Amino acid sequence: MKKILKYGFISVIAVVLIAFGGFYIWSEQTYKPTEQLHALVNEKEWKAQDGFVTVEPDKSNGTGIILYPGAKVEPEAYAYYAKQLAAEGYTVMVADVAFHFALLDMNKAADAKKLFPQMKHWYIGGHSLGGVAAASYAYKHQDEVEGIIFLGSYPSNSSDFAETDMPILSLYAEYDGLSTVEKIKGTKHLLSKETTMHEIKGGNHAQFGMYGKQKGDKEAKISASEQQREMAMTTKKWLDELEKK
Repeated sequence: MKKILKYGFISVIAVVLIAFGGFYIWSEQTYKPTEQLHALVNEKEWKAQDGFVTVEPDKSNGTGIILYPGAKVEPEAYAYYAKQLAAEGYTVMVADVAFHFALLDMNKAADAKKLFPQMKHWYIGGHSLGGVAAASYAYKHQDEVEGIIFLGSYPSNSSDFAETDMPILSLYAEYDGLSTVEKIKGTKHLLSKETTMHEIKGGNHAQFGMYGKQKGDKEAKISASEQQREMAMTTKKWLDELEKK
C-alpha cells in the first residue's frame, strides 16, 4: 500500500512538472516588437528595468499611465503608443508580467506606484487579456485609479463598473478578430456611465501593439502606425477632457 501511495505521489508530481514545463515553453513563445516599432522608437527612449518598460517625458505633468500587455506580447511592442503619450507629459509604464500573462500578475500596478511615488494621478489600462487584468485591479482599487483604458479589451463579469462613475476609454477595432466588435458591445453593460467608446475603422487586434500578425485576427485595412496614432490621439483627447472637469 505504501509503495502504491509513493508511486502515485511521484506520478502526480511528474504530471504537474510536465504541465508546468509545457506552459512555460508556450509562454516564452512571445510576440516581439516589429522592425517598424524600432524604426519609430529608439531603444534609448525607453527604460527596461524593475519589471517595466517605461517611457518618461522630458517634463512630467504628474500623471502616470500603467499598461498591461496582451497575452504573450513583449511590453516593448507598446512603446510607440507610450512614446506619443509621453510627448504630452505622461509617464507610461508597460508591465513586464509573469510568464507574459497579465492575469497571473494583476497587482503589478502596485509596483509601478512604488517606483514613482511623486505621481499625483494614475490611470491603468491594457490590451486584450491585459485589459481584463487592469480592470480587475482598478475594480479593487477604485480610490487609487483615475480611469481605465481598454485597448481591444473589456472587463470580466466580476469587474462590473455599471454602478460606478469610473472614467473609461474603450478603444476597439473594426477588424478585430479576437476582441470582436460583437464582444465589445456585448460587454458594454459592464462599463460605467462615464465611458467613451471609440471604434478604429480599419484597425485590428494585433495593431493595438506593434508585434506583427496574430493567429485568429482579421486583416487590417490601415497600417499599424495609423492605428497607433489614432489610439494616441483619442487617448490624449480623452485625458484632456477629464483634466478639464
